[in-house]
Amino acid sequence: MKLLHVLFSVCLFAFFALPACSLAGEPLRWFMQPEGVQGSRTPYGDNALAARRVQAGDAGIYYEVYGEGRPVFVLHGGGVGSSYELGAIIDELRDAWRVVVVSSRGHGRSELGKEPFSFEQMAADMHAVMQAEAKEPAPVLGFSAGAYAALSLAARHPGDVERIVAIGAGTLEPGFFPAGMAVADLEQADRAYVAQMRRLMPEPERLQDFLTRFMAFWHGASAGKDLFAKVPCPVLLVAGDEDDHAPVRTVLEAHQLLPCSRLCIVPKAWHACFLDNFPVTWAAVRQFLAAPAADLQGSKKVPANSAR
Repeated sequence: MKLLHVLFSVCLFAFFALPACSLAGEPLRWFMQPEGVQGSRTPYGDNALAARRVQAGDAGIYYEVYGEGRPVFVLHGGGVGSSYELGAIIDELRDAWRVVVVSSRGHGRSELGKEPFSFEQMAADMHAVMQAEAKEPAPVLGFSAGAYAALSLAARHPGDVERIVAIGAGTLEPGFFPAGMAVADLEQADRAYVAQMRRLMPEPERLQDFLTRFMAFWHGASAGKDLFAKVPCPVLLVAGDEDDHAPVRTVLEAHQLLPCSRLCIVPKAWHACFLDNFPVTWAAVRQFLAAPAADLQGSKKVPANSAR
């Protein structure tokens, strides 16, 4: 009996020591993941043991659920974004929360459908997941395009979003992002990740169609007062000080426009600040999510230090 206990313990240790592999046996990675860098041991975005689906318009949206407690919804970035990229944050969240990890339309195992991309459409997809998994207002954590989707969701369904962590999102003008993206160019940058995209997609033959449609939307996307001023819930804006997708200036502008917001600028960090400086990013996220709702007054908005 003692021998069986030892063998079970060894097998259990070996299981949890494995790299992040999906049930298909392929190790997961995020886009441009550096050599020698390890991600989460959980294959977020490709884990059939935690998988669920909901129909949103003309697309089936794939998501996974982890942990116990109050729900918190997590939405990754767009284009080459993935749930696995946010693995370190999800690993921490699931210790105290019931974490609903959503794959955005056209990303991962979610269907692409035929509807055009827009922040409104992304919010509608998220709302479908929230209706299936939450019985009361819940926090949402979004990164990049996922952050704009969370803000759009709160503006359109204010009674369903309790608070938002928006990582890498500021004011946005049309034309800031390029209008197109070719599969061949992505393969030159990270061939293994493109192969992973194809493997996960329900319709891998539509990969170029997805990139073309998403980047056309992203090229024309805008976010300003019409969006931010309509978000009533508390928002924590998090951005890296070297972010070139949501430059700090644009994040400060969003902070001024939001009715109730706080701000964390992560030092020596790029757009994915949670990858470049996880301790600072997680400390801000944890404090904000753990705070009682009554304590979430926004920071005082000081527009300038001039006497005028």
